[in-house]
Amino acid sequence: MSEAYKQAGVDVEAGYEAVERMKKHVASTMRPEVMGGLGSFGGLFDISGMSYGEPVLVTGTDGVGTKLKLAFETGLHDTVGIDLVAMCVNDIVAQGADPLFFLDYIACGKNDPAMIEAIVKGISEGCKASGAALVGGETAEMPGMYEPSEYDLAGFTVGMADKRKLITGEKVEEGDVLIGLPSSGVHSNGFSLVRAVMEKEGLSLEETYSLHATLGEVLMAPTEIYVKDIQTWKNELDLHGIAHITGGGFYENIPRMMPEGLGAKIDTARFTQPEIFPFLKRHGNLSTEDMYGTFNMGIGMVVAVSEADVSSALELVEKAVVIGEVTKTEGVELV
Repeated sequence: MSEAYKQAGVDVEAGYEAVERMKKHVASTMRPEVMGGLGSFGGLFDISGMSYGEPVLVTGTDGVGTKLKLAFETGLHDTVGIDLVAMCVNDIVAQGADPLFFLDYIACGKNDPAMIEAIVKGISEGCKASGAALVGGETAEMPGMYEPSEYDLAGFTVGMADKRKLITGEKVEEGDVLIGLPSSGVHSNGFSLVRAVMEKEGLSLEETYSLHATLGEVLMAPTEIYVKDIQTWKNELDLHGIAHITGGGFYENIPRMMPEGLGAKIDTARFTQPEIFPFLKRHGNLSTEDMYGTFNMGIGMVVAVSEADVSSALELVEKAVVIGEVTKTEGVELV
C-alpha cells in the first residue's frame, strides 16, 4: 500500500479489514439469484427465472438524515443500518414491488473497521427482513470531508412488480377504509426538530426521564420494515393505495396515494402513540399540526382498501388497525 496515501489520511489496510469483517453479514442476505461474490466491480442478479407476467423494475434511494448525529453521540451504529434499508424498501413496497437487492454507500472521516462492521451488520439485518440481497456497496474514507468519528449513509434498492399489479393509488375512492401499521417510534424522519427540542431544553441522551429506556435508546429504535406485511396483504387482497409515512408526516404522505379531489379523515383515538411523541410535544411545546406534519405519530404505513376487505386485512396482519377513511375533502382531517 502507499505510505503517502496513509499519511494523507486514507488507511487502505483498514479498508481491507472492514471488508473481511462484513463478509459474513453480507453472505447472510444472499438469494439464489445473486451471481458472483463480494469484491467484484458490479453486483450481478439473475432475473431470468422470476415469474412476473409483465415485469417492471421499481427503484428507491434514501439516507438516514440527521439521526446519524445521535448515532455518533450514542455509539449505536447498527440500528442506523436497518434504518437505511427500511427507508428504501418501504418506499418501493408502497408501489407494490418486491425488493430484490440493495446497495449501500458509507462515507466516513476515518475507516474504523469495527464501526463499519456494525453499520453493515444493521444493513444486513434490514436486507434479511425485507428479502433483499446485499449485492454490493462502497466505503469511502474521506479525511477532511468528515470528522474522524463521523460518516454518512446512502442506500439504493431495486425491486420488481407485475405491471398489472402496481399500486399507484388510482383505485382509491371515497369510502375506502384506511388501515395503519404501527411504527417503532420516530423512525428516521424529523430528527432536525428532535435535536432542536433537545438543545433548547438541555435534554440528555443518557437520561431516561419518563421513558422506558434512555432517551438515546428510544430515539435510536430502528425504522420498522413493512415488506412482509404488505406482501401478505397484496397476495390476498386488492390494495387500492399505500402511503409510507416519512418526513412531512400524515399531512404530506397520505394524500400522495390518492387521486386529486380526495382526502382522509383520521381518528387519532384509534391508534397508540409511542411514548416518545407526547414527550417531544411537551418538551418542545409543539402543536398538533407540528407533530402530525413532521412525525409518523405511531403509524408508519397506511393502506387503503375497500370496506369489504377490512375484516380480512385485520385477520391477515394482526397488528394492523383501522385509523380512518377516504373522503371527498382534499387534505387530512384529524378527529
